[in-house]
Amino acid sequence: MSKRCSDCLNNEVKREMRKKIVFLILLIICVLPAKSQVSVEAEIDSIQIFIGEQAHLTLRATMPEGATAMFPVFKPSEMVTPGIEVLSSREEGVKSKDNGVVERTVIYTLTSFDDTLYYLPPLEVKVDGKAYKSKSLALKVLPFEVDTLHLDKFFGPKDVQDNPFLWSEWRLLFWLSILMLVLLGVGGFLYYRLRSGKPIMAAIRIVKRLLPHQKAMKEIEQIKADKMVTSENQKEYYTKLTETLRKYIEERYGFSAMEMTSSEIIERLTAESDQKMLDELRQLFSTADLVKFAKYSTLINENDANLVNAIDFINQTKIENMPQEETVKPQLSAEDERQLKTRKVLKAVIIGLAVISFGLLCYVVYGVCQLLM
Repeated sequence: MSKRCSDCLNNEVKREMRKKIVFLILLIICVLPAKSQVSVEAEIDSIQIFIGEQAHLTLRATMPEGATAMFPVFKPSEMVTPGIEVLSSREEGVKSKDNGVVERTVIYTLTSFDDTLYYLPPLEVKVDGKAYKSKSLALKVLPFEVDTLHLDKFFGPKDVQDNPFLWSEWRLLFWLSILMLVLLGVGGFLYYRLRSGKPIMAAIRIVKRLLPHQKAMKEIEQIKADKMVTSENQKEYYTKLTETLRKYIEERYGFSAMEMTSSEIIERLTAESDQKMLDELRQLFSTADLVKFAKYSTLINENDANLVNAIDFINQTKIENMPQEETVKPQLSAEDERQLKTRKVLKAVIIGLAVISFGLLCYVVYGVCQLLM
């Protein structure tokens, strides 16, 4: 009985031991992948540089997503190792990878001013408070080769150099260029004022006109058409007929017949017309004066005779070869005349400024070409 109990006890102990071993194995299996997800790598873009050149050291940490990483922080010109300065650092950001893993990268810019082979110690990155180190690197700094046997090939610093031109040579061209720009500005302003103002139409027109005898015959035809010869209003008939003759005489002979009396008109025509024709015209004017001012009454045949006499006088004194074109000059007010003169002056000034500016431009271009040759 005691032997059986002892065997049972031993079996129970063995089962407990197996459980602990299995639990420990499972714990190791769970922890190992988590540790394997964190890694720190370092690489340098050049293993050797010349004095004063720069190299870039890339520090890359791979870690589980959500983990916190602290990279080494260097102040400007701080030494990562004696002789190697850190000029600057920048983070490239976080890059996602497979299986919930992310990658963070920081790039350090290094330089050195001593020629030797440097050992770069491992850099430490803390992930969730635990430190992980990169591998160590090496950087060789090379000196510049100096040819001490041929010193004549090397030249010292240059002294202050003179300008390739003298201000005295360019001064005239410079000020002429400024003057040209000023003239162009003034000309542009005057052109704008000229364009913005209301233009004044002062063109002289040449129009066709009827000859004096044509006008007179046209009015006589109108008298006939209105049947004034047989009208009871004899005053209107003779007024219209004498006005037609007066206008004809004034345009034909060139004196103001409209403002003269009948006797004055006959007297002016005496030297230029035959006596018979003047007698008929005198009779016509005399009858017209009696009708208009003395209420004289005429017969129809007398009216016809006076109309025929008027037509005969026009036909015998007419000039066929008189010019049929008349020059009509516009009537401008004093203000329009002033504005017209101002516009003419502005146009002349603008043209003058343009010519002067063009001449200055040609001279400046020629002078510059001569100085540069």
